[in-house]
Parts: sequence; structure tokens; C-alpha cells
Amino acid sequence: MKTGDLFATWNKVLKLPVVWEGQASNFEPRPEIKMTELAPIVRHIGDQAVVSMTKWAWPGPKGPVFNFQSDGRDFSKSDRVLIPADAFYEFTDKLPGQKRKTRWKFTMVDNPLFWVAGIVKNGCWTMLTTEPGPDIKPYHDRQIVVLAAEGGRDWLDLSRPQAEILSPAPVRTLTVVRDFPSEPADLFS
Repeated sequence: MKTGDLFATWNKVLKLPVVWEGQASNFEPRPEIKMTELAPIVRHIGDQAVVSMTKWAWPGPKGPVFNFQSDGRDFSKSDRVLIPADAFYEFTDKLPGQKRKTRWKFTMVDNPLFWVAGIVKNGCWTMLTTEPGPDIKPYHDRQIVVLAAEGGRDWLDLSRPQAEILSPAPVRTLTVVRDFPSEPADLFS
């Protein structure tokens, strides 16, 4: 999807004109974003949704802070952002005979593009987490806060109670496929 088409989609769901911070830019879809890499985030500034390329994970005493527990915290005065995504990964123990952990790919049903609720601190963004919803619970004891495309502005503006926004995804919100190692059917095709 071209940047202009993507911005038009975001403009529609956020009900705000979407602009690029500073000089206009293009960014290409990437198969994954690794900690400390630059990635696009969206802020509500004035009467616009402003996109900027920002580093993922601020430095912490025990390493990069790539996600941040939202439970019991107040983010009303935080620099709230949306992180655009079309998928995310969780990891479980390696399967017998494997050298690496098993990687599971999660996508949102009926939302090919969705948001992850985040905040910015020290010039870097992080994803907020909550208790796991039923789709995540078999794979991890926490989950990132995922928001349907139309729900992104709720987080930027806190137009709904924070507890409603920063909550586990309801059952059947996410689909999951084993990404590594490949599913057995993929091994022989």
C-alpha cells in the first residue's frame, strides 16, 4: 500500500487529516520491526494526526523497554501514540528437534491494519500491555493493547474511559498461525 493510500485510510478512521512530521516521506511496509529500529507512530497534535518515524524502546536499567504494563497506571498526561500494525508475534518454547523458540503470528480479524496503544518517553515509543485475552492466553501471560482501526482515536483523545481502551482483546478478535517452524503442511509444498 502506498503511503498516500495508507494516510487516506488513516484519515478516514481517525477522522483527522494525516500529515507527516517535518518533511514528507515515504515508508515501505516491512516484514517486521526490531527493537531500537525506527518505525512510524501517530500522535494527535492540534487538529491533525501527525506521523513520525521514532525509535522503538527507550533505554531502561535492565535493557530496552519495548513494552510497558498498563495495569493500574494513569496515562492521561502521557504522550499517547498509535503504532500501526498488520500483525505481531509471540514466542513459546521450542518444539522437539528445533533450535529456536516457536514463533506465532497474530493478526486482527476484519482489520488488516490495526493499532497498538503506546506511549513515548525519552524520544522513544513503547507498546502498552494488559492481561491476556482468550486468543493470547495459550501463548503468553500478557498481551499488547490492540485497537481496531476505528478505535485508535479513542486512545489518542481518551474519549472513552482508559480502562475500557487498555483492556484484553475479546475472544475471536485475533487469528493466530505458527510462523516458525512452518506448519507441517507448508514443509512439503
